[in-house]
Amino acid sequence: MSVENEALTLKKRFRGYFPVVIDVETAGFNAKTDALLEICAITLKMDEEGNLHPASTLHFHIEPFEGANLEKEALEFIGIRDPFSPLRGAVTEAEALKEIYKMVRREQKHADCGRAIMVAHNATFDHSFVMQASERCKLKRVPFHPFATFDTAALSGLAYGQTVLAKACRTAGMEFDNKEAHSALYDTQKTAELFCRIVNKWKALGGWPLSDDEN
Repeated sequence: MSVENEALTLKKRFRGYFPVVIDVETAGFNAKTDALLEICAITLKMDEEGNLHPASTLHFHIEPFEGANLEKEALEFIGIRDPFSPLRGAVTEAEALKEIYKMVRREQKHADCGRAIMVAHNATFDHSFVMQASERCKLKRVPFHPFATFDTAALSGLAYGQTVLAKACRTAGMEFDNKEAHSALYDTQKTAELFCRIVNKWKALGGWPLSDDEN
């Protein structure tokens, strides 16, 4: 990055936080009792002009943890007939989270950021399942902030007047295939693109970067 664009960094843009887009698919709404069945994480990068783009992607199908509740309606909604089928190629919660956290810490360090922050659509839901799974797996080095998030449902409500992911994407001029929705990979890709569009639109309107006096 050139000297004149040195200030255009993820570290400065998000006050030292490294944004990571997350989506989970689950067998219910209760993070303590219901199975985490799929997770995807996409890191972000900033170009020479200070615009945000998706970077690296990790995606896993996950085995239900022992004793997990599996709501039939939730499984039908996300299209998983048998969460125990070997054809899913699922891994344990610990395996998936360790790999994601390893990627996040590596890229966070490269960006010189102090901590990762989760970006998600209706972020409280995804954040609660990730944190609860991390606790179940006794993972001590969780890179994400324990409660702060960037919620694209709220941000897209402000930017586009829409809070539903599909409607927000279409209003933002993005394609959205309802048949592909409720896959963690697809929804994370779309959430990442939507977040980048909102951040880049704000920059184009003159909202960032701030002057040195305002930083």
